[in-house]
Amino acid sequence: MSTKFTLPPLPYAYDALGPYMSAETLEFHHDKHHQAYVTNGEKLLEGSGLEILALEDIVKESYGKNAGLFNNAGQHYNHVHFWNWMKPNGGGNKLPGALAKKIDEDLGGFDKFRADFIAAGTTQFGSGWAWLSLKDGKLEVSKTANGESPLIHNAHPLLGVDVWEHSYYIDYRNARPKYLEAWFDNLVNWEHVELLFEEAK
Repeated sequence: MSTKFTLPPLPYAYDALGPYMSAETLEFHHDKHHQAYVTNGEKLLEGSGLEILALEDIVKESYGKNAGLFNNAGQHYNHVHFWNWMKPNGGGNKLPGALAKKIDEDLGGFDKFRADFIAAGTTQFGSGWAWLSLKDGKLEVSKTANGESPLIHNAHPLLGVDVWEHSYYIDYRNARPKYLEAWFDNLVNWEHVELLFEEAK
């Protein structure tokens, strides 16, 4: 059993993110969906020739070459961070100084960044993610389909939100913009974003 494909425990209780994300959503999303990516990824890694690589490198190396492995490894990577990108009483405009300054410089300020990030998630057709990442020293907002991430576009993901329906349908039905606003304003763990920002620099 490789440690690369292990389901991490949630960093908070299942009911800790209410009312913005319910215990029922987290139980399905973490225990069923993420567990499936772990189980399938583990199987598909065997004999792929990528066994010795770190998870990030498995994602990069399998992209465009081994679709099954990529889909599961990509989603596993995204979700390992997704749980940490949220915390109880998160969100808001309480950003660490260096990150806030960089958002002002590269993205036209916090309010514009918030609007652009929510728009990216809202306009991602079908399943996928919206992102804040660092590429070539600059912050950028983007969106990707399915299990893709900025990682495969030579960027460092700093913040990502899951817009697959299993992430919000129980709580918000088809109101994806409502989910994104609630998520951004109440759940984002800016400390984890800062940690990744410092590593990426």
